Amino acid sequence: MARTARSPAVPALGPLDRAAGQLSRQLAQALRDAIRRGGLLPGEPLPATRQLAAALGLARGTVIEAFEQLVAEGFLVSRGRTGTWVAPALSLPVAAMGLHPGEARPGRDAEPVSRLGRAGAVGGVGGVGGVGGVVGTVGTVGTAGTAGTAGTAGTAGTAGTAGTAGTAGTAGTAGTAGTAGTAGTAEATEATEATEATEATETAKSAKSAKSAKSAKSAKAGNSRRHAASVTGENPAGPSRLPGPAAMYAAIAADFEPLPPIPFAVSVPGGATLPDAAWRRLGNRLRARGPAAPSGYGDTRGVDALREAIAAYVRRARSVRCEAAQVIVTSGTQQGLYLATQVLLGEGERAWVENPAYRGITAILESTGRREAIVRVPVDAEGLDVDAGLRLAPEARAAFVTPSHQYPLGMPLSVARRDALLDWARARDAWIVEDDYDSELRYAGHPFPALQGLDPRRVVYLGTFSKILFPSLRLGYAIVPPELVAAFRGARVLMDRHPPEADQHVLAAFIGEGHLDRHIRRVRGVYAASRARLIATLDAALPPELAWREPSDQGMHLVLWLAPGVDDRRVAAAALEAGVAVRPVSPMYAPGTARAGLVLGFGGYDEAVMEAAARRLAAVIVAAAK
Repeated sequence: MARTARSPAVPALGPLDRAAGQLSRQLAQALRDAIRRGGLLPGEPLPATRQLAAALGLARGTVIEAFEQLVAEGFLVSRGRTGTWVAPALSLPVAAMGLHPGEARPGRDAEPVSRLGRAGAVGGVGGVGGVGGVVGTVGTVGTAGTAGTAGTAGTAGTAGTAGTAGTAGTAGTAGTAGTAGTAGTAEATEATEATEATEATETAKSAKSAKSAKSAKSAKAGNSRRHAASVTGENPAGPSRLPGPAAMYAAIAADFEPLPPIPFAVSVPGGATLPDAAWRRLGNRLRARGPAAPSGYGDTRGVDALREAIAAYVRRARSVRCEAAQVIVTSGTQQGLYLATQVLLGEGERAWVENPAYRGITAILESTGRREAIVRVPVDAEGLDVDAGLRLAPEARAAFVTPSHQYPLGMPLSVARRDALLDWARARDAWIVEDDYDSELRYAGHPFPALQGLDPRRVVYLGTFSKILFPSLRLGYAIVPPELVAAFRGARVLMDRHPPEADQHVLAAFIGEGHLDRHIRRVRGVYAASRARLIATLDAALPPELAWREPSDQGMHLVLWLAPGVDDRRVAAAALEAGVAVRPVSPMYAPGTARAGLVLGFGGYDEAVMEAAARRLAAVIVAAAK
């Protein structure tokens, strides 16, 4: 009887965020991650596109698009009707597969140790070992001098620094790995160095199966790690061994890791807060017209139609005084802040930054060698304390402020403070960078007009559509004084030249046809109701002596202060374990000035889900205060 070919199993992939759109990109990323962590192995077949689409509840075209992208990147190979496989020649470092050195992938590549012969195991059975030096006749190659990390020596007991002795004899001390860790041919030239080693921490971790820890202690962990890197291509040394900039950027990446889309992550649209129908209709209409895509570089400022639409919108809605020629389309406020720091601050010049402040601006200044330029100016009920700034650094060259809705605390900058800030900028020939954060969402009274409208020559005005529409849009704008336009264009060229143009055309039509104004009116009501429900739930669930709200009537989040002695970072971590996503406030303060609090977003969440999450958060806070 002929055997029926068994269909490949559907790989285990993380959940896709359907609200965020671009499902083909999300699926491609999930498959990349599965390949990198070893969930999918080189040469392993993937399910047919129909099968995978049915299993994931996606359109087949979405799966095909993801596969085509990964084929183009070299992660997958396609053989027409035969199927699609993980690229057989794909070589990924151990760490990229999500494994610890010496850890086999369960059920996939665990190998009997006796099959690794005298020449040693390439890559080391310890996972980070080189290819071994002179080892015993059988058994796992240990650290073999300076290459591996641990394991068991063979019966002849000649492994220089191998882990446990084999079945006959103990680990020798003469034989060591070759300096390059090549297959068991090196002379014992490093025996002295190997036998003097006493650092066994890494070796002990890799030698769980060893019968004798004593011989494992002779491995020199530092050399093991260096030899391992040459074989696997990874950097196993950890952040302390990274170059200074790399370690810093790795820490920044951790700071900016997005929270899962669960209550109370900020800026998570959903339901009535998504402009799905209008956005899709405009996109389809523009594609149906079928104009050829521009084949050359575009204007670094962005598409003309979008810049015209933005200029008209901010003039009408925010009292900004500008022309389209002053508009620079960005990928969001973060890019606008980066451009402003590059253009406005010279060597040794200082800048006022609110305390507390959006971590994005402090991270930019720190990462570009301007840590000493940061002057943290306190914030009170009226916003930035301009008098304090004048005492601390009257000579500062720029001030980075959120005058409409201070982040994270939420208060607007008072009229008196606005006047004082502008007076300082004029007198000192300084610049004000206005991040008009959440200005569209005010729930009581009328919003303050933009600071830029009071003095267009001294203010760089930043805005974004990513929050009011959806975060994955990645379109914002900087409106700069005419004399700075060329400088901002030059700085932009060195980053990404200009943003992709397709979404710019859709957004231009979305604004120009009035959809943005209607969308803002609709979501303002939705967010106001969500905010009221969250406040009522928190007030009912939390003892007022443990947590209380910062007054605010604007935006998509609120701040919850915690009682003295409660660690907001630990509360945030415990809350995430309980299925609640919040941001701690204390990291947004300058060192030595922090207060403990939490940032809670209330956009896009179902009422029952939000109330249940509020009760879980209250339980976490009560437990943390004990």
